[in-house]
Amino acid sequence: MSVKDITVIITSFRSGEKINGCLRSINSEIKVLLIENSNDLDFKKSIEQKFSNVECILTGNNFGYGKSNNIGLRKTTTKYALILNPDAILDQSAIKNFLKATKEIDQFAIMGPYIQEEKKKIKTNDSNNFIPTQVSNVKGFAMFLNLSEFKDIGFFDENFFFYFEEIDLCKRLINNGKKIYLIPDIIIHHEGGASHDESLKNEMELSRNWHWMWSTFNYHKKYKGFFISFIIILPKLSSAVIKVLIYSLIFHQKKRKIYYQRLSGIINAMIGKSSWYRPKV
Repeated sequence: MSVKDITVIITSFRSGEKINGCLRSINSEIKVLLIENSNDLDFKKSIEQKFSNVECILTGNNFGYGKSNNIGLRKTTTKYALILNPDAILDQSAIKNFLKATKEIDQFAIMGPYIQEEKKKIKTNDSNNFIPTQVSNVKGFAMFLNLSEFKDIGFFDENFFFYFEEIDLCKRLINNGKKIYLIPDIIIHHEGGASHDESLKNEMELSRNWHWMWSTFNYHKKYKGFFISFIIILPKLSSAVIKVLIYSLIFHQKKRKIYYQRLSGIINAMIGKSSWYRPKV
């Protein structure tokens, strides 16, 4: 196995300078498909001039995480694909250790770095932590896919615009007897919530809150039905109603908008609306 067996797929939406750090951390011999959710020709030209191994695909619309990654996955002809977020940085040994792990683990569908969140680094000398760990899901910022395992599963459910896409994909894999691992010696630094220009922060926060609620309800509905999903979402629904009222009364517009978005996301999910909300940028 070599780096030629890997394609890196990155979904971006007005990531600005953030994407450059991610691309610089990737071996220049590795093919990268950057799926940019806009019509920004200047961005495409700039990226492809800076990085000869990168093909930037402009979607023309904001398709979201799942559908955009699917565009890249369907264009991939290598044995493996590494899905990265724009605010993820590969450690120098990450790709080498992914490839090493493919020789040590007979069958896998997805592998990810052992540390899934920087704030939850495991501080222990227990040697068991250095053994690949089989898990039920991984976070979407760094997913190493063995594409032969997906032929009968498919890729991401495009009904989810944002949130729960990777959890849903992992659940479908596990339900079909596929295996997912965390690999201890793979290091990928992930800033988290920083995949876009800083100027978009407020609007992206509103979008995240809407889609978090919509996706939470619809993920549970997909596997447990409407009634159980309603029971699960009820505390969040009650909290959103109360907080919209409170923040309206005290004229705290920023907080009111956030909880209004949460309430709107829940209600739209419950009445069967698609994940239609898009950031107003």
